[in-house]
Amino acid sequence: MGLSSTPIHRKISLIIHSPSLPSEGGVSLQQAFGWNDPDLLVDDFIADMREASYGIAQFEVVERTEVDEFPIKADGFQYEADQFAQNWRIKSGFHEPDLVDYGTLLSQFNIIEKATAGEIDEAWLMAFPYAGYYESTMGGPGAFRCNSPPLSGTERSPRRFVVMGFNYERGIGEMMESFGHRAESIMARVYEAGAEEDNLWERFTRYDRQIPGASEVGNMHFAPNSQRDYDWGNRRSVASACDDWYDFPHLGGERRAVNSNEWGGGDIRLHHAWWYRHLPHAESDTEGVSNNWWEYILDPDRVR
Repeated sequence: MGLSSTPIHRKISLIIHSPSLPSEGGVSLQQAFGWNDPDLLVDDFIADMREASYGIAQFEVVERTEVDEFPIKADGFQYEADQFAQNWRIKSGFHEPDLVDYGTLLSQFNIIEKATAGEIDEAWLMAFPYAGYYESTMGGPGAFRCNSPPLSGTERSPRRFVVMGFNYERGIGEMMESFGHRAESIMARVYEAGAEEDNLWERFTRYDRQIPGASEVGNMHFAPNSQRDYDWGNRRSVASACDDWYDFPHLGGERRAVNSNEWGGGDIRLHHAWWYRHLPHAESDTEGVSNNWWEYILDPDRVR
């Protein structure tokens, strides 16, 4: 079975919340605290995802909006810039509940209208710590859990869409992890109705601590040999069938000893790229499910 290299293009609305600090001459939060440039993060993330998906994931930022303000929380609260900066310096006093008001945010940036018109396929939010974003969330008709509850009040959209939430205090690896949790949620949904013995997603995500001697690729938090969350640097060798997934849908079950040398020795960005490269991306389908899992991960409308 040949591998699929047909690109899937996704048009992105990039929204950057970049408040300025009046008490510090109007510099932005990221400048004041030495955080990452959100545009460079997005460029590198797009490049990494394109490479890790064998050219299938083709993201294009078709509109970029930068606002000098804090997003409004679900209870109506909105930070004042200098107060937030003080909270960050003492690492205390942040508002609870933290969650942003997604209804206001979607309305402010016309996300539903743009998705309806086909102008965009999804939105990426970039902000600072405690902005209140979910890592990923889904709206539209029949929206389902995407590492967070589906967005209520979005049913009028004729198509599903994902809103990603990224933090420019962190790096590319964390962006890849947020997207990975989206992938996990979507693929769990794809396979939820199948019989247990046919659940290829469950098989893909096995790790040794969970099923000793039967690890495969693992998940975002657990590499094949991990003993705890985020244990990507573990040098312990375990038997894994991870190589099988390069030949999907032909899964022979052959195992070999692997450890963290396979996925970057503990580097978050390298581990996640290794994980993405194992996702099936072949032609045709198996039992009615596409052999190219990227189709579902990138376009949730394909999930039935």
